[in-house]
Amino acid sequence: MGRCVAVGVLGALVAMGQFSKKEPEAAGMSKERLARASQLLAAEVKSGRVSAASIIVVRNGSVVLHEGFGAKPDAVYLLASISKPVNAVGLMILVERGLVSLDDPASKYLPELKGGDRALIRVKDLLSHTSGLPDMLPQNTELRRAHAPLSEFVNGALTTDLLYKPRTDFRYQSMGTLLAGEIVQRVTGQKLREFQKREIFDVLGMKDSSLGLGGRKIADTVWCQTGTGPDVERFGPNTEYWRDMGHPWGGMHSTVTDLAILMQTFLNGGQFGGKRLLSPVTVARMISDQNTAIGKPWGLGWGLATSPVWVYCGDLVSPRTFGHSGATGTVAWADPETQLATVVLTTRPSSDDDGRLLRTVSNAVAAAVVK
Repeated sequence: MGRCVAVGVLGALVAMGQFSKKEPEAAGMSKERLARASQLLAAEVKSGRVSAASIIVVRNGSVVLHEGFGAKPDAVYLLASISKPVNAVGLMILVERGLVSLDDPASKYLPELKGGDRALIRVKDLLSHTSGLPDMLPQNTELRRAHAPLSEFVNGALTTDLLYKPRTDFRYQSMGTLLAGEIVQRVTGQKLREFQKREIFDVLGMKDSSLGLGGRKIADTVWCQTGTGPDVERFGPNTEYWRDMGHPWGGMHSTVTDLAILMQTFLNGGQFGGKRLLSPVTVARMISDQNTAIGKPWGLGWGLATSPVWVYCGDLVSPRTFGHSGATGTVAWADPETQLATVVLTTRPSSDDDGRLLRTVSNAVAAAVVK
């Protein structure tokens, strides 16, 4: 598996008005230091430990690195949990339009969410991992084995036992993200994947992004590295069932360039390429700590540099950095202090090395900023 350099891709980006291209030195970065990030990924692919990887680095709105290893630079990957902040963006669009309030009880939109402490869950808690909902349902495996539709996961999340009283603790949880997506569907009357396409991806020109497969075949995407066994073959990350369910906590597909557009949108205060997605005040709220009362920092959808469960952005970014990682071996982060955005997508589950590859690549990128 070799190294695939982005020949001609950056020129196309410039032509579409998405990003300009700059040499690292012109963007205040060391070319030699930045090359270390590429070398780390290339070595992992050459060794066979990683099947494929892609990276993009943007500084002050200009692309300074865009490469692929074992795949095209803009190959389509399954993002896993980077889907979560994208789902949060959709909900915040409704907040801006006055259709939802973060301080509303979630049961206002989901009347089935009742009994015990469920009535205490606010919409905001679904985005800041303080709702008390579990990460996965107790019947998660059984539902997946049965190829249950997403609606059955929603029904389970509405009635499952809470792990703690809302807002008294932090527990990373995918089911809160699921119910946030369900609110979007119910308020808009649209399927979540269609809403995200129309209101996020089409607006920003994220042409290769979709919740679910987006009409693609799995063969048109990068294959996730995974184990073997009946369950993997039945509902693993390379099955059509899992790839096209459209689960908002982990079912999004995208490329490094599309995700860089999203990260740059947040660095720009909510707009990109002349199109405004969110207001500056919404962006500021999403990337600031919502959990000060319990000392467990998290934004609205986004992880923060000080979060108890952090994306693998490394050790050298500023405390203002926000982003998210995904279990399939992905990370996207942006640092407002250095105006640096980085996306690394790989095929190896981050649990295989506790995210070390993503962390070390991120360190190399952050260390390349010299002015």
